[in-house]
Amino acid sequence: MRNTALSATHEALGAKMVPFAGYNMPVQYDGVTIEHETVRKSVGVFDVSHMGEFLIEGPNALALLQKSCTNDASKLTVGKAQYTCMPNNDGGIVDDLIIYKLKEEQFLVVVNASNIQKDWNWLTSKNDVGAEMKDISEDYSLLAVQGPEAINAMQPLSSHDLAAIPFYNFVVGDFAGLDNIIISATGYTGSGGFEIYCKNSEVKQVWDAVTKAGAKPIGLAARDTLRLEMGYCLYGNDINDTTSPIEAGLGWITKFNKEFTNSETLKKQKEHGVDRKLVAFELDERGIPRHDYDIVDGEGHKIGIVTSGTMSPSLGKGIGLGYVPTIFAKADSKINIQIRKKAIPATVVKLPFYKG
Repeated sequence: MRNTALSATHEALGAKMVPFAGYNMPVQYDGVTIEHETVRKSVGVFDVSHMGEFLIEGPNALALLQKSCTNDASKLTVGKAQYTCMPNNDGGIVDDLIIYKLKEEQFLVVVNASNIQKDWNWLTSKNDVGAEMKDISEDYSLLAVQGPEAINAMQPLSSHDLAAIPFYNFVVGDFAGLDNIIISATGYTGSGGFEIYCKNSEVKQVWDAVTKAGAKPIGLAARDTLRLEMGYCLYGNDINDTTSPIEAGLGWITKFNKEFTNSETLKKQKEHGVDRKLVAFELDERGIPRHDYDIVDGEGHKIGIVTSGTMSPSLGKGIGLGYVPTIFAKADSKINIQIRKKAIPATVVKLPFYKG
């Protein structure tokens, strides 16, 4: 089990630590609901340094990203970020990721922790254009400072006007007494805030400054309930090697003005439709839907599975995501979630669940 540069700090704070994607990570400090509400109403900080970072550089860096990813990276200008995914040859997804354009011929690619080696191997296999690739995952840390009070709390730590950084844009500059820090207006919670990229040797200084400024430490359990309330896909649950971007509702990051891996297949799916779709649902009665629970129709026939589910702290009801046949995918469709021996009625809803 590997540690982040802050694992000892989390343990000293009394965090409950669990193995996650090969790392020793804090799952909670004061309790999931308390931490969830902190991010929704104030400001919290997550250590997500287990995420992977690749530098893709050189004259052909863009060409590699264009042929490997679904979104159109040519739209990126320096200081902008883009959510995208890498499709495989079989209609599924290798990983979802964020691309940052650092310089004209330099991109930072941020990938999921459990997929670092897999993604590296995949990009390497696609790199017949001679792009320069560096895996800098071992050298960099990532903190997510999230919540409606993030701008006010963090502004004293930087000379940059943090309120002036648009969503999915970033600056490289001073933060917490350090230089060359990436301050990105991105996050996985739906409550605003920033993601801070720095070197491992710098992250304790950043963590101390951020928490002193008022951000409460938040664990991965609340990160999951926060992202699920927004309907953000989690790799390994809602998307994987067998789910297509079109089925997963990621058509908006799938651009067919260029050729990329398996683009012809995905284009046909977009034009002709798919047999199943990822839907969001709310339980009509008390209960908690869990990952891998069966979704059944009115006659009790299995029609799908829950890919993510929880008791929503903000809504006070059971919510989830799951794949169902397209005929059940429209909003207000009625489905049932098999919880032990009882089929609990549920209603398909539009995302996000949380509209604060």
